[in-house]
Amino acid sequence: MKKSYLYPAIICGSLLVALIGWLFFFGYLEMGKPQIALRGDISLVGKNKKIEIMFSDKKSGLADLKVDIAQDGKSQTLFKEKISARGVKERTISLTVNSVEANLHEGPAVINIAASDYSFFKNQAVLPQQVIIDIKPPQIIFSGQTNYFNQGGTGFFAYLVSKPPEETGIYINNYFMPAFTTKINQRTVYVVSFALPITANKENTNINIYARDKAGNETMVVPAFFIKEKPFRSDSVALSESFLQAKMPEFHSSYPQLRGKSLLESFEYINTQMRTDNDKKIQDICRKTSDKKLWEGTFLRMRNASTMAKFGDKRTYLIAGKTAGSSIHLGVDLASTMHAPVEAANGGIVVLAQELGIYGNAIIIDHGQGLFSLYAHLSSIDTQLGKAVAKEERIGFSGSTGLAGGDHLHFSTLVGGQFVNPLEWWDPHWIEDNINKKMNF
Repeated sequence: MKKSYLYPAIICGSLLVALIGWLFFFGYLEMGKPQIALRGDISLVGKNKKIEIMFSDKKSGLADLKVDIAQDGKSQTLFKEKISARGVKERTISLTVNSVEANLHEGPAVINIAASDYSFFKNQAVLPQQVIIDIKPPQIIFSGQTNYFNQGGTGFFAYLVSKPPEETGIYINNYFMPAFTTKINQRTVYVVSFALPITANKENTNINIYARDKAGNETMVVPAFFIKEKPFRSDSVALSESFLQAKMPEFHSSYPQLRGKSLLESFEYINTQMRTDNDKKIQDICRKTSDKKLWEGTFLRMRNASTMAKFGDKRTYLIAGKTAGSSIHLGVDLASTMHAPVEAANGGIVVLAQELGIYGNAIIIDHGQGLFSLYAHLSSIDTQLGKAVAKEERIGFSGSTGLAGGDHLHFSTLVGGQFVNPLEWWDPHWIEDNINKKMNF
């Protein structure tokens, strides 16, 4: 008789063990807490602070999520979500803390992030984050110098920021140039150079100095400035048959995509697509720059050289009397003796020393803080990539490589990858008035 009672008990026990095992396997009886992780630092909260939070629970899944902020003993909910469907293992949320709408004041606060899971025990994880509410935007302070800029020239600002910014610089229309730091009288001064387009004027040019602090507070200041209009020349350049027959085969040998094209088709491709590609490569190279100023004083102009073409010259190319394209000359052509020595215009680091399409054998020198110089059409290069060069150090010899009709040096200056007029950097008075005097703090 005892055996008849024993078998049901064994069966019930086995079913109970199986049920408990099943509950454990599917997470109903798991004891692990959800995981909470933050993306980025939230120790400072400004007027509008974006927060990204990652929740996860690999077993029973997430059930309830909540984010509160507490200050002076008062708590308010920033985010709350009940996940109705069981089995959601991961969830990432983004929210913005609006300190003004939440009536928060400057000082300490606590953000409490909580999550519970779908297990029988409702395991809960809480992640408290001590934060500082900082809703005062940074102030930008200028030296008071009047700002006069030339079309196609370089602009420069030096300023102080009332608190260490996370990002600061200048917007010229939609183009952003980051600022660099320097020390003047034990003070951190922010300096930024930028390019003025050839077509810039007061009506089509917006300039804003921008600063964002570590709490996310932003300031935008519109400085007073004047833009001087500059006359740029326009000219027609007749390309002879002999020029095309001499030059186009040089490109055919180096660029397979030109093979089979006529002389006219080759020139049109070189003057449009190749020119665009070369200038993009130059811009890409100039995105990386030393954060230290590497130049000193007036930039060197090629010795005993005559100016053959100016910055901003608008050229229309003619072949057999018909228009075959156009371009804007973004440098100054200087001609001396054949294969004349070419020297570094100022101190810096060589960031390009190779053949570069229409520019032929070319060198680019980084002078620090976004300022570069370009030397093109060289017959030979006498320096190497990565070398630190001194002002007046020989780096090559003039020539006629690339899209050049005769021996000369094409010299360009660039700021943030944008071409600017070299004449300013050759002028000691311009440097004194537009850069040095603005550094008086």
